[in-house]
Amino acid sequence: MIEVRNVTKKYGDKLAVDNVSFKVEKGEILGFLGPNGAGKSTTMNMLTGYISSTSGQILIDDVDILEDPKKAKANIGYLPEIPPIYVDMTVDAYLNFIYDLKKCKLPRKSHLADVCNLCKISDVRKRIIKNLSKGYRQRVGLAQALINNPPVLILDEPTVGLDPTQIIEIRTLIKKLGKRHTVILSSHILPEIQAVCDRIIIINKGKLAADGKADEIAKNITNEHKMTVRIEGPTHTADDKRVIAEALKKISGVTYVRADMEREKGIYDFDIETDGKCDIRRDLNKLCTEKGWNILMLQLSDLTLEDIFLKITMNEGIKVESDSDTPEISLSIKDGELIASTGSAEEEKTETAEETESENAEDSENNGGEE
Repeated sequence: MIEVRNVTKKYGDKLAVDNVSFKVEKGEILGFLGPNGAGKSTTMNMLTGYISSTSGQILIDDVDILEDPKKAKANIGYLPEIPPIYVDMTVDAYLNFIYDLKKCKLPRKSHLADVCNLCKISDVRKRIIKNLSKGYRQRVGLAQALINNPPVLILDEPTVGLDPTQIIEIRTLIKKLGKRHTVILSSHILPEIQAVCDRIIIINKGKLAADGKADEIAKNITNEHKMTVRIEGPTHTADDKRVIAEALKKISGVTYVRADMEREKGIYDFDIETDGKCDIRRDLNKLCTEKGWNILMLQLSDLTLEDIFLKITMNEGIKVESDSDTPEISLSIKDGELIASTGSAEEEKTETAEETESENAEDSENNGGEE
């Protein structure tokens, strides 16, 4: 239904999208993720025909969007992050305007009624759009995307700014639409993507970084396995936390142990990561039996979509590099005055040493004169 072939987009010397390729099949809901500046919005704009690609090809239902944009766009329903609505019109007038704009051939009255029922806006059709809540405006924006019953729906942040009840309603609607349409959903709300989408694509620095189901991507990027275990030690004190954590680290296959906060009185949780080559649960149970410790809870936890996103886009989110061009500012007190200076620690040491030598030389001269 949607095929992206080696698409590249340049803005002058800036490479925004670099040789991206993927397919989306009919009836599939695809989650499209990426950090700010990764090329996600640029790719979405090329998919909708809003901007053209520098090279490559985009096919919408086998129609090249550059060679026959009118026919390709007729197959797309698009909801941008800010819905394209005219707030001074009534809902009914606006949807009729969109019906005419898209040259829809479906029966006007019944089709608009079906769209309004699907988006749950039938009760506000006579109201002026500017008087509606943000949730209803978002639904009106979704309704305009559905007019003409396009086979492809591209939704950019459809639940932004909505309350929890409205978010659940929009998610349910997207799932329902996925049965009859091909849907590309872009969102920064990762649990939303995980709850709604059949497949996930992550774009980073203009390149396709991951493509597949969340669990498949997790297996590809790491072989770590996580678990959380709640262990009751003998003394119910912080000393238990230290002793238990040290013992857990010695189990074969354990790569990381973190003692978490106190979950019950004097009882702690421990986050454990393994190399994935063996199941440590039996060894864990044996250790606790020998030590007389009680296992009160054990929960296996695979990588969440948030873990996956951070590992791909932020180098596991554990290393933050500072800009080498940004000077460091250090504060010092000299002769009762607060002095701010820039430069590296080595430069500061050199300057201090030079100042000290100069002061010592002056003192020596003065002392020599007095003698």
